[in-house]
Amino acid sequence: MSSVSRWRPLAMDGALAVTVAAILTPTALVAPGTGALELAAVLAGSLALVAWRRAPLVALPLTTVCMLVFSEHADPGPSAAFPVLVSVFGAVRAGHRLFAALAGAVYLGVSLAANLATAAPQDAQAITQGTTLLLGWFLAAGVSATVARHRQAYLEQVEERAAEAERTREEAALRRASEERLRIARELHDSLTHSISIIKVQAGVAIHLARKRGEEVPAALVAIQEAGGDAMRELRATLEVLRDAGDEPAASGLDRLGDLVERARSTGLPTTVTISGERHELPREVDRAAYRIVQEALTNVSRHAGGAAAAVRIDYRAGELVVQVDDDGSAGPGTPPTPGVGLRGMRERVTALGGRLRAGPRPEGGFTVRAELPLGEPS
Repeated sequence: MSSVSRWRPLAMDGALAVTVAAILTPTALVAPGTGALELAAVLAGSLALVAWRRAPLVALPLTTVCMLVFSEHADPGPSAAFPVLVSVFGAVRAGHRLFAALAGAVYLGVSLAANLATAAPQDAQAITQGTTLLLGWFLAAGVSATVARHRQAYLEQVEERAAEAERTREEAALRRASEERLRIARELHDSLTHSISIIKVQAGVAIHLARKRGEEVPAALVAIQEAGGDAMRELRATLEVLRDAGDEPAASGLDRLGDLVERARSTGLPTTVTISGERHELPREVDRAAYRIVQEALTNVSRHAGGAAAAVRIDYRAGELVVQVDDDGSAGPGTPPTPGVGLRGMRERVTALGGRLRAGPRPEGGFTVRAELPLGEPS
């Protein structure tokens, strides 16, 4: 709630108190037989209305006593009952109906007794009728306050139900999302885990048999075994993420760039790495995206640019990380790339981080992938 909203009710109550004081003060000043006591009673009773909303049990006795003192000498008529009516309304709205009824009965009873004691016999009927009219006003104030109290309770109940319904919808959505993650995790575990395990085991058996026969183990076979191990590790990390909506486990980043490059070299892809700028800790999302971009780019070079060499450049700058992978393959300016899943995935990663990606043929031949990733705070 803003400061204006907090102070608005207090300002309204203050304005009400000043208005009532302005209405009753002239009577206290000019009425015969009034003095400082009556003026003080008017001011105190009027200013007590500042508390009718926040402290009704304080305003109620103050206004009742002060207005009785004022009415005793000034004979102001029904206007003196207004502060008491406001206090009665506030007390009933706050749930203090017994105190409100007691204050109303005291004010009406004392006023009626005092007026009858000092009035002529012929004025008794008019005094009684005036008191009856005041009684109707007090009853109307009590009924209005009761309605306001029930309306406020109804509105609060509606808000609580709306909040509860919103929480229920969110919980249901989270539950459905959790169930879907678990289903995907089971599917991945039952399909990919088994297939990757077979690839890794078969490659290990082939390497073992080759060494047992004294033959040279093909580099491609070693690369398959290592890639299978990395795939199993990353798949397990992915399954942990799917099964747990909490903190994401650490995945591959540029700290594993050396292993990635060595694996590419073992498959017959000459690869060089150049790192410039002052190395520093990267945000987790940027670190992971940079690794994936290099990984996908090297995979594309091996797949589409046979016999080419790759050059990886990592440039640490003040506000961004630049990742660039060039190859000297057969691609040229006249052969635009065919968008595939790999390039689309890289572009989605870079766009999600607010960066820029350029992927296309180089003027001197070959292909280049350049990603400019803005840096935030390390996570």
